[in-house]
Amino acid sequence: MPEWLAVIILGIIEGVTEFLPISSTGHLLIPQTLGWLPARSELFNVVIQSGAVLAVLAVFANKVRHLAATLSEPETRDFLVKLAAAFAVTAVGGVMIRLFNIHLPEEVKPVALATLIGGLLIFLLEHLHRDKPGSNRITWTVVVAVGLAQVLAAAFPGTSRSGASILMALALGMTRPAATEFSFLLGVPTLMAAGAFKMTSEFSNGGLAEENLPMLFLGTVVSAVSAFLVVKWLIRFVQGHTFNGFAWYRVALGAFLLIYAAAR
Repeated sequence: MPEWLAVIILGIIEGVTEFLPISSTGHLLIPQTLGWLPARSELFNVVIQSGAVLAVLAVFANKVRHLAATLSEPETRDFLVKLAAAFAVTAVGGVMIRLFNIHLPEEVKPVALATLIGGLLIFLLEHLHRDKPGSNRITWTVVVAVGLAQVLAAAFPGTSRSGASILMALALGMTRPAATEFSFLLGVPTLMAAGAFKMTSEFSNGGLAEENLPMLFLGTVVSAVSAFLVVKWLIRFVQGHTFNGFAWYRVALGAFLLIYAAAR
């Protein structure tokens, strides 16, 4: 398979899965770990996630402009402080992951287990959230819990960053649209920081020179375009649907991967 085609496929996979509760990192690792697509570097997998940030900024352009225009209002400052605090929790967790030397798995079994367990947890949380009206208010409990959910997703590929943070907010009483918006906007500094840190780290140890930068750029652009389409669709979808459909998908995929890995 031509390298550019493999990169486009991985960019589409990343863009489509980044904001769905099915784990983009897991879906990037699965075809590479199983040999269905040529393996890319960890730098590639991390940086193309940053492309999805552009999709969020485009879809939420009105929200971003509103926040910028109302910085003097207490409600806006409260939202931004809580967004920054959730990111700080995630950042501290990311540092701890580095200190404990946790890396992306090279086998499919851990990803399969996280995918399967995550699907079962979605069923449970959706059941607990059923028929509850929810609130648009972001409490400090939600802020800390959502930040920790992102750390969990970073440590265990297959968990899903967006899925974990949205469902955690739902479990703590937020409405689905409000939880989704907060999770998506929190993804902007999270993914940008992860990409910037990885590129800086690779540059300092000379690893960036070994990376095919045009292919990295191509994957990032494809990720951004496909993520834009998915985010626009998902914003409408969450208005009147649960995540149970994604849970069924996760359970089926996780079971298939476990069986496939065992057969190999």
